[in-house]
Amino acid sequence: MEREENPDNTYAQYVILNSLIKEDIQGIQWDKVNRNSREFRRARLEVSQKEYEKEFSEAARNVEGVISPEKGGMYYDFCQYASALAPRAQYHSTGDFLCSTSKHDVYFSAYDRIHHWNALTSKTSESVVLDLSGHVAPSEPEEYPGNRMEGFTEVQVTKMATWDNLLIVGGVEGDLIVKRLDRPGVSFCFQTTSREGEMESTSAIEIYKHLSGAIHFIVSDGEGNVRVFDTEKFQLLNHFRFPWQVNSTSLRPKNGDMLVVVGDSTEGKLVDPETGMTIAPLPGHTGDSKTAAWHPDGCFFATGSEDRTCRLWDIRNMKTDVVLLKGNMGGINSIRFTSDGQFMAMAEDVDFVHVYDVKSGFGKEQEIEFFGYVSGLSLSPDAESLFISITADTFPNLLMYNRRAECECSSSNS
Repeated sequence: MEREENPDNTYAQYVILNSLIKEDIQGIQWDKVNRNSREFRRARLEVSQKEYEKEFSEAARNVEGVISPEKGGMYYDFCQYASALAPRAQYHSTGDFLCSTSKHDVYFSAYDRIHHWNALTSKTSESVVLDLSGHVAPSEPEEYPGNRMEGFTEVQVTKMATWDNLLIVGGVEGDLIVKRLDRPGVSFCFQTTSREGEMESTSAIEIYKHLSGAIHFIVSDGEGNVRVFDTEKFQLLNHFRFPWQVNSTSLRPKNGDMLVVVGDSTEGKLVDPETGMTIAPLPGHTGDSKTAAWHPDGCFFATGSEDRTCRLWDIRNMKTDVVLLKGNMGGINSIRFTSDGQFMAMAEDVDFVHVYDVKSGFGKEQEIEFFGYVSGLSLSPDAESLFISITADTFPNLLMYNRRAECECSSSNS
């Protein structure tokens, strides 16, 4: 849907700015636009607040217990941007379209293609690792159970995840595609369906290491189905269902005995991953929940909602959340903890990513500010790099930050 190009319209300003050669962390050259960054930010915040007031009641907006962390922390230093990559998310979806497998290697969605970018070489040529614009089908000879040998055509990506050399992509028609990055072709195709045989959009993917040492993955869909597969023979290991679309799952690290499940409901659930039975409800959010993540010590986890809040929960006291944080402009679409547990990164739908100091009780934060819809947030496995992707609908960029280390600031437009 095209928007009117009204000079007074915020979107029109986006269009104008997006056409320029840029100079700040996104490369925006503000001196060529009849509005400076502070004025533009003020306008963005005003529009956002009006939308927030329309969608949520005064009681929901003024929830008690929100803490105000001290700003000004510097945990990750800006390193470079890659504007030529133009990450994209279909249907203006946000979150989970960006994954890093090392502090240099990133995989991201650009409509119907999955690209690889290496921060050391900054090369964009020959970066497509999976082209979904045409026909894609399993190329390995093994006939895995449920493998859809006829494959799919023109997959519209809704979610993606990586783990070492494994890439898993979900689509709008229940498409599920597994590719091993160290091999050519595709290993496994599967199509999720509802009990009525309807195709349901893939709404969440999580890859994890089972207690046995095997790699498993969880796939959720718009009908509330949660399915667990192994990655050796792609066997369906478990399947249970919730009464609402599941938007995120997160398995407790180390023990693997609890699964956080959130979705199109104000109340998420902490469940038994073997049975799907509820261990504890997660009340408090006033909008649908979009994301969840465990701290690596397995003692607490976070949930993020369209109501702009992030709630921290301690499994030793599940009567209520223990910390309540709030964003500036949009719903919370991604939460990630560093592998050492020292920091938590939280992305809003638009314009802001917050990095909190966990050891301070979330009392200190680094606020990263930019302009655009956030299509992905990822921390490298060693916690040394932070990546943010901003969709082409606004200011297309892939931003890279290094953890308090010297780096050569540069821009990559090759």
